[in-house]
Amino acid sequence: MVKSARGNGGPDCFFGGFPLASKASESGLAGRYAVALFELADEAKALDAVAGDLKTLAAMLGGSADLARLVRSPVLDRDMQWKAMEALLDKMGAHDLTKKFLGVVTANRRLFALAAIVKGYLAELAARRGEVTADVVTAHALSATQTKALEAALKTAVGGKVEIAHRVDPSILGGMIVKIGSRMVDSSLRTQLQKLKFAMKGAV
Repeated sequence: MVKSARGNGGPDCFFGGFPLASKASESGLAGRYAVALFELADEAKALDAVAGDLKTLAAMLGGSADLARLVRSPVLDRDMQWKAMEALLDKMGAHDLTKKFLGVVTANRRLFALAAIVKGYLAELAARRGEVTADVVTAHALSATQTKALEAALKTAVGGKVEIAHRVDPSILGGMIVKIGSRMVDSSLRTQLQKLKFAMKGAV
């Protein structure tokens, strides 16, 4: 059973190294959790392992309506949510720190902020490494070859390291949407990616 992390320390107390902030906005809440996870992963020398887990979860969230409902459902209690999440994490072979973190997030009824937490963690990691984060949405999951090709195209276009935050959205009906920072890709980058889009369409 997942136990609540609430204690007598008020809404901003910490449990297992993770902050609680019951009155924070979702984005602010997600930022606090993301930074806490990043610091713990850094200390455990597990930055890449945790990042890999979070990327996998983000892709699953984007591609599974059932999982999206699970994390945002106000009806399911924390034990039901954790039972499902634990099974998913075990199947993924997730790092112990990822599992512990999500156990606390679930116990605190903050699983609804998972997508934003993932984005915050990956942004923190990208900033640490001097990378630019590109939000990529595709109609189908990318293969390892496609991901590498996309990384290479983006690196050439922006002139630096690029970290890809990918999710699947079947509603875009093929192709790909790329957003870097607060803007959509410009015409020059769009031109550089065009051949890659055609190659992707032919591979799915």
